[in-house]
Amino acid sequence: QLRLVESGGDLVRAGGSLRLSCTFSGFNLDYYAITWFRQVPGKEPEGVSCISTSGGFTDYSDSVKGRFTISRDNAKRTVYLQMNRLNPEDTATYYCAGDWTVVDKCFFYGMDYWGKGTLVTVSS
Repeated sequence: QLRLVESGGDLVRAGGSLRLSCTFSGFNLDYYAITWFRQVPGKEPEGVSCISTSGGFTDYSDSVKGRFTISRDNAKRTVYLQMNRLNPEDTATYYCAGDWTVVDKCFFYGMDYWGKGTLVTVSS
């Protein structure tokens, strides 16, 4: 059974840090680019960061560039999102999603599988 499970969401003060994890089971992570999205109620999901199959290509939204870092450990079947200098605008439910691909790139669209999300709340 294909599963993506996010963890690491928490309540944190502005300026703090969190590390989110996305753990996979049921498929070979080597063939999937992974994207982190976030969503607040009433708004469309926003692509935050993505990483290619090899980890050699990454991308970030302008709103998180310089503060968030994505990485992956295929042996551990896990993708991480290190979030630093958090601010209240980062408050959202964060989802990871997998995109089967044969190119070593990643995108903020066209996902094949989604996790159920983990809530990040940043207090001012």
